[in-house]
Amino acid sequence: MSSTAPAPRVPLLSKEEARKRAAEVGLAENFAELNVFRMMLQHPVLAGKVGSLLSMLLFEGNKFDPRQRELIIMRLGWVSGSEYEWTAHWNLAIKMEMSEEEILAVQDWQNSTILSDNDKTVLKATDEMVERGAITATTWKQLETFIKTEEEKLELVIAICNWRMFSQLLLSLEVPSEESMESWPPLGELPSAALAARHRE
Repeated sequence: MSSTAPAPRVPLLSKEEARKRAAEVGLAENFAELNVFRMMLQHPVLAGKVGSLLSMLLFEGNKFDPRQRELIIMRLGWVSGSEYEWTAHWNLAIKMEMSEEEILAVQDWQNSTILSDNDKTVLKATDEMVERGAITATTWKQLETFIKTEEEKLELVIAICNWRMFSQLLLSLEVPSEESMESWPPLGELPSAALAARHRE
């Protein structure tokens, strides 16, 4: 965790108390030990509902391509300046055997020579939802050339919405990164979005 990180705006529960409350609402124990849920479990019902959607998108019955999901999440973490989101999913993407070059390409996906045209379309949709609030008709038509099922289309949109929400809640609540997390891997550098946010304070 960064030494300059601000104090969380809502206190974190102890891991023991978080696990206890998580069990009461059916939230997975591995979620309960994460700082974001140690905070959200101050409101167990809310944490349980949020965790249920997260579990589905990541593990249980998901249909959308996991690699492209992680590209979406890394892009959102980067453009929002969410250290927690970037770092947590950097580690997950590496475990999925994505290369560092592939992950870092989300920073400037338009000029990437590593990402496929389909990857770039997914990232374009992500940027449009951040900047415009919706995916344009032109981009949607491009998505439909390779995202064929209705389930995948729905999941793509919900994935962008979900991790956009997470970047906002992590930043707004000043959720600290896990102690074991290295800041902004692999180089430890803050994106321009994070620097701009610091200058506004």
